[in-house]
Amino acid sequence: AISSKSVSFETNQEIIDNGDFKADNVMVLDTMEVPNGIAMRNGDLYVAQVGSLWKYPNIENQLGNTLEKELIYDDYPTEFHHGWKYIAFGPDDKLYVPVGAPCNICNRTEEDERFATITRMDPDGSNREIYARGVRNSVGFTWHPDTKQMWFTDNGRDMLGDDIPPCELNTVTEAGQHFGYPFCHGGIVKDPEFGDLHPCSDFVDPALQLDAHVAPLGIKFYTGKMFPADYKGKAFIAEHGSWNRSKKVGYRIMMVDIEDGEAVNSEPFIDGWLDEAEQKATGRPVDLLLLKDGSMLISDDYGDAIYRVSYNETALANN
Repeated sequence: AISSKSVSFETNQEIIDNGDFKADNVMVLDTMEVPNGIAMRNGDLYVAQVGSLWKYPNIENQLGNTLEKELIYDDYPTEFHHGWKYIAFGPDDKLYVPVGAPCNICNRTEEDERFATITRMDPDGSNREIYARGVRNSVGFTWHPDTKQMWFTDNGRDMLGDDIPPCELNTVTEAGQHFGYPFCHGGIVKDPEFGDLHPCSDFVDPALQLDAHVAPLGIKFYTGKMFPADYKGKAFIAEHGSWNRSKKVGYRIMMVDIEDGEAVNSEPFIDGWLDEAEQKATGRPVDLLLLKDGSMLISDDYGDAIYRVSYNETALANN
């Protein structure tokens, strides 16, 4: 998350402040229960653990001190399988929080209807509701800069082979829509265990079918001015990469063209983290952020790095 002062906060069992493009880290919090999702709002840092949400008011003025914190909500499911929570504030000032399915494939919504959903609430934790259903495990979402509709990635189920089902890029056009899990995957694959209960036609089709097992995570629309003009409005997706496929896929940043609210084309924007011949990875992209100057940050939890992507037309012309 980027604060108003361009301080970057991230989580990896601890939260750090890594300054302005410099490698000086300051420990802010530790001993948290798998913190993953973080979001900034009006100078306050929101942190999602597996079963709870916390707020650290006025975080930048507390760095180096004992931090004040407020419990926002502590009644999310505590299962660790798909329990890490990406969070973000939407254009409606609601806090959006996914609740992954606690399994590869199961139907536990009768036990807790929040499983396999994206939820939302007011910043103080009130007025909680389910925003989208049938979402196996979303670890990235954002809002289109013009339509303000949510676009989110979803990781497809495992154990159906190398090539099915596709992972998904989805868009929510109205609250309460169902995106298929566990009955249908990628809009086309009937689940062998649950598919007889509901046909794929009962659910919202994905905006784009991604390759199977690429593990799509963070997504951002490019709204800056540094990149060439034709990049504006495109979606960028961090593909973390497969873990159980006979030939590895993913490990790259994909770029998606959006026209009239539809995803019409996708192509690699950055790759090279995977040596396909050796089948060895040197990095696994996780999330993306845009800085005020229009450059892009990419986090990599395998290479333990944050990369900055910039564009300099003059430098390119001189090469």
